[in-house]
Amino acid sequence: MATLSDIGVAAAINILTAFAFFFAFAILRIQPVNDRVYFPKWYIKGLRSSPFGTGAFVGKVVNLDFRSYVRFLNWMPAALHMPEPELIDHAGLDSAVYLRIYLIGYDLIVILFNFCYAFCVICL
Repeated sequence: MATLSDIGVAAAINILTAFAFFFAFAILRIQPVNDRVYFPKWYIKGLRSSPFGTGAFVGKVVNLDFRSYVRFLNWMPAALHMPEPELIDHAGLDSAVYLRIYLIGYDLIVILFNFCYAFCVICL
């Protein structure tokens, strides 16, 4: 049987891994070399062009605008408040499903914490 410390260690590992992957995604999506991966609809609509067309080689692979690293999470509030059909049109169905999974997880965590809090208040 797992002890409370075992569960805490597993939760800490999962939370740290989730944050590491999230920040890796946030940093990789602002790199010019990854534009076709993260913004394919923008290429189809002609809103973006290949970074390999102009500029120095380093600028084509690595984002040299350090201000974008400071505000690399600015897309999150807009994505969270965007209606789902608009999100599908803008970012694609996979992004909408990915966001829905995170929001369902958030709702479940809130419900579980409220349940545990109410259980602790009743029992103590």
